[in-house]
Amino acid sequence: MKYIIFGSEGQLGRAINNILVQKEVEIFRYDLPDYDISNFLLISKIINDQKPDIIINCAAFNEVDAAEKDYEIAYKTNVVGVENLAVICKRENVKLVHFSTDYVFDGKRYIPGLYTEDDIPSPINNYGKTKLEGEELINKHLDNALILRTSWLYGDGTNNFLFKLNQWSKENKILKIVNDEFSVPTSTHIVAKTTLQAINNNLAGLFNLTCTGYCSRYDFAKTYFNETNKEQIIYPCSNNEIFTFTKRPSFSALSNAKICNALQINLPNWKEELISYLRKEDKKQPNIVKLHIEL
Repeated sequence: MKYIIFGSEGQLGRAINNILVQKEVEIFRYDLPDYDISNFLLISKIINDQKPDIIINCAAFNEVDAAEKDYEIAYKTNVVGVENLAVICKRENVKLVHFSTDYVFDGKRYIPGLYTEDDIPSPINNYGKTKLEGEELINKHLDNALILRTSWLYGDGTNNFLFKLNQWSKENKILKIVNDEFSVPTSTHIVAKTTLQAINNNLAGLFNLTCTGYCSRYDFAKTYFNETNKEQIIYPCSNNEIFTFTKRPSFSALSNAKICNALQINLPNWKEELISYLRKEDKKQPNIVKLHIEL
């Protein structure tokens, strides 16, 4: 089996690669600045030369505020680049695996529960709009692609909430964190492991792939600071109290029931997985004395 990973240097691309290298497969990794999926001729040549069985697309413009300020740059990667991959995969008969987002929803579904794959998307920012258009273009060109919607990803990288919390805590003793924005924190390890299970089981179509349950940004931050024993004070606040350039869905938690049923698995609760991840990360750090303040 031969794999190509586009966006291989991002946190999700690295997590997938870390699992694949333990298996008897060939892996070819491509990322910016040398490899841009919006460059049709370049990407076409790569795929034609390598002749992969599966392409895993982790390439995405996922800086939400930057996408709001510069729609074209987000469109270039999340729409043009994705359609390039879909067109080439159809021509070369290659399986495409692509990642989307909970931000395809407007966040207004508080009742009766979590968003499912059957709910109608209605994005409220440019990031969500471009990711939804990418989904639609894949479905236009391919019948057997696998599209996986994730949320609040964290892992080995800088473009995630945990990294931002750590940076903010170095600059401010007191932080305000919103408690009226809800979704599902999900580790890249869980996404990577489950994605490869889905590939091995020949899944196709649209699936939500997140941990189980949901929480607010405040609960997410509180768990992080409690588990890492950082001397930090945090206060819950509303979105209205914090200036943000971009509208974000207030409730975008996804149900993972469909993929769990398809693979006959149980995905961990978000808090259990977060604590497990942080403890593994802690073991990588030097052994230092920490102070703990209850929040």
